[in-house]
Amino acid sequence: MPGTELSGTRTPLFEHALRLHELTPDVPLPRDGEPYPDEERRRRSPQPGCPRDREQVGAEVAAVLDEHFTDPRSVPSQLAGRFQDVHVPIHPNARITEAALRAGARAREAGRWLVRYGTDTDDVVVGLALLSAVGAVHDIPYVQTIGLLSCTFGPLAANAIERLPDGAGPLLWLADRVAGWGRVYVVEALCRLGDGDPDVQHWLLRRAVDGDFLNGYFAGKVAEAAGLHEALTGSAVDAETVDHAGRLVHVLTYCQGMGMTLARYPHAEEVLAAHLRHLEQLGPSPSRYYIAALLARNLGESGDEGSVAPIRRWQTYRDGYLALLDQEDWCETARSALVADDREIVWLAATASDLGLRAFGDPAPSSED
Repeated sequence: MPGTELSGTRTPLFEHALRLHELTPDVPLPRDGEPYPDEERRRRSPQPGCPRDREQVGAEVAAVLDEHFTDPRSVPSQLAGRFQDVHVPIHPNARITEAALRAGARAREAGRWLVRYGTDTDDVVVGLALLSAVGAVHDIPYVQTIGLLSCTFGPLAANAIERLPDGAGPLLWLADRVAGWGRVYVVEALCRLGDGDPDVQHWLLRRAVDGDFLNGYFAGKVAEAAGLHEALTGSAVDAETVDHAGRLVHVLTYCQGMGMTLARYPHAEEVLAAHLRHLEQLGPSPSRYYIAALLARNLGESGDEGSVAPIRRWQTYRDGYLALLDQEDWCETARSALVADDREIVWLAATASDLGLRAFGDPAPSSED
């Protein structure tokens, strides 16, 4: 089964990722692909810690690479297992990049071999770091596949694809198939590519936020890179953009210490006003009811002070969300969703007593009233 090795065999991490991807081709891998095939070996042999001197991070890896590439007779497979006793950073590293640039085509060849055939996580990380520095366009399918194991390989995979010509499309493919920390790295790369790329803009406005708490690291970047305020005030705004905007703004109400908060977002009032207008025009759905309630709560006294203070700044918008939630068609939508055991509405009904939501309090008016 994926994630395990038979005695005497070692499974390349690339093959592990590919097998899992074939089982779930359009969504992130279950548990980010963990456990990896080498997990038991790594548990038995604790990995070296990060050097105290941050300037030395990557130096040991670079030294191994320089020694290898100095020998004209060396072949990529000889790098297998060479990094088990050194700290291997999973983010782009200047020292490793410089070693790759010194070796040029040989570094590219080694990177491809390690990514494709490496059975040790550290070996594959180094291979991906080499491709991040000197990889070519035809390496993208390999980078995408190993990048599906995104918690470990996401930072370097995103960097490797971003630096290549026409990297936006492959990054969008990967973005739909990663979650957690891996999604942070890929979405941040897309934000850097978003200016002037309509496909990236379209995706950022509709799909970047997926409900994970870690969305707080990039929600503000998405709002700015995608031109959220311009999109919501434009002449043609689709429901998907409106619904995603609500979830994105909700993230901004709690993400202090992670990224740009609502209080620091320069277009906050404009976006809130536009979001309210669009909700009034679109009408209720369980998801819209849920987000409107969360925004009403987070823009009030129960909100995260570090993300939304001063609270009085949002009173008009909070009142607007509460007014929507009080409308009978919105209340009926919430009640129907509650009967249907909608997960978000069930949670809201159990936790939102502070909002005094009529949908969960007074019974629905009878037809005789």
